[in-house]
Amino acid sequence: MRNTSIDIPTLVRIKPGSLDRLGVYADRGRFGRVVLVYNKDLDRGLVGRLDGALSGAKVGIASRVEVESSSFEHAQEVFMSFPPGVDAIIGVGGGKALDVAKYVSFLARVPYIAVPTSLSNDGFCSPQSSLEFKGKRRSFPSAMPYGVVVDTEVCLSAPRILWLAGVGDSVAKITSVYDWKLAFRNNGTQVDDFAALLSDATVFQLMAKPDHDLEGMRLLATALMLNGIAMGICGSSRPASGSEHLISHALDLIGKRPRLHGLQVGVATYMVSQLQGRGAERIASLFEVTGFWQALRQDPFVRAEWLEAFKMAPAVKGDFYTILSEPGRVEALAAVLDNDPRLKGVFI
Repeated sequence: MRNTSIDIPTLVRIKPGSLDRLGVYADRGRFGRVVLVYNKDLDRGLVGRLDGALSGAKVGIASRVEVESSSFEHAQEVFMSFPPGVDAIIGVGGGKALDVAKYVSFLARVPYIAVPTSLSNDGFCSPQSSLEFKGKRRSFPSAMPYGVVVDTEVCLSAPRILWLAGVGDSVAKITSVYDWKLAFRNNGTQVDDFAALLSDATVFQLMAKPDHDLEGMRLLATALMLNGIAMGICGSSRPASGSEHLISHALDLIGKRPRLHGLQVGVATYMVSQLQGRGAERIASLFEVTGFWQALRQDPFVRAEWLEAFKMAPAVKGDFYTILSEPGRVEALAAVLDNDPRLKGVFI
């Protein structure tokens, strides 16, 4: 019998003020010299706090990388100019900086500490990096972070729409786990029971307190982190990505205006849950309580793009069996979009 062996974060700090103790955490890990990677538009006040936290613990910054593009080519450039004698990479900010930092740490074979400043998706703690390659977003293998440091005060001060996107990405685990088990029943896709259980459980932890406050941030950060670990357990995106993500990927290809991943996924999750016959009411209630529906009605999606995305979705990943692989499901999804009263105003 084969037991599963995986890497998981050794350092986990999800609490107010953790950003200011980053130097202490790095020193405890014996990371005396680090590369600091952050978004080019990161608030200068946060940059100052980073500098103070590291210098206060006498952690040296070997180099700084300001990320404007999450392209594969840029990540390669950062790796090629990587200074010698570095103990760790610290990625701070949003998805672009974290994905570049994670991939470079994988290439350089040095530990990586993820410091997200918002909670819009589960990518900050996963074994993959999402980078642009030849005009398209691709997933590249990476290592699981050594550390995850989430300052809940910093995340709470980020635009509320980013928190809503994180809520949307989190509930996708309801439909993705169902699709995973459906794939097993139809074509024998292997299911890792523990990964499925872990991913499924995180959703209900969030639903217990879906508040835009410090405790709500802690619960969302924990849920998203555990989703990433679930992917690491089975070596697949299956615990966190199903038909709802295929729809979002299709929208990325055809949409005229980029939208937050979690917002697309959240709406798709609600619609797909109706096809699956589970979870729709709980998802709708969560979206009502958090203001998810209201935010979308202020900036609605384009109906025609979603109808086209429904048709494209089953073929986005060739052998990725989901409920959309079954006959008539795409048409049923279009009917949900047109007839569900909760979606009124969400599309134009």
